[in-house]
Amino acid sequence: MATENTPPSDDAAPTFSGTQLALADAVREIEQHVSAGGWDGPVRLFALIETAVALEADPSLARRLPAEVVEAARVDPHHLTSIEQDGVGEADDLEGLLARVAWPPTVAGAALVVERIVLPPEAEQDVPEDPEAALAYLRDHPAREDVRIGAGALRDGSTWCALRSRANDDDAQVSFGPTLVPGLVEALASTLEN
Repeated sequence: MATENTPPSDDAAPTFSGTQLALADAVREIEQHVSAGGWDGPVRLFALIETAVALEADPSLARRLPAEVVEAARVDPHHLTSIEQDGVGEADDLEGLLARVAWPPTVAGAALVVERIVLPPEAEQDVPEDPEAALAYLRDHPAREDVRIGAGALRDGSTWCALRSRANDDDAQVSFGPTLVPGLVEALASTLEN
């Protein structure tokens, strides 16, 4: 799979801010963590906190976090720690779920992992209107592809996505970029608005 952050043909590599690089690392780690549990999992939601800020507010946290996380926060002031949110469960209506989410000011960002079925554009025009018939159509279509999407957003507007297909289920085959799934990162970013 090609990645969105592949340098363009004019050899001008994209540049990302420190916060966006920290978000990219967090989304990659979260997607790999969820991937270790296999496919057909529920929606997973994570709060992202600035590790250095959390350590400053509660120095005892250094004893509860892995040593490599504490060291990463000392080296990179933008380092993020993810905290999985319990009780999210199954979400048939992802938009409705995200509309109910609000974060306290101490949360720098949010990340979400969700699995979806995608079809090639030519097959999408035949999806039935009825939701149950549409699900059966998607589930049984020979050109369907199962994907896992990891998306993250920060209060500063930074976004990042990871996209893994079941057909190419390998860490080296995951696509990354800031806007691979624009609607999802926009909906996730809206949960951070005051």
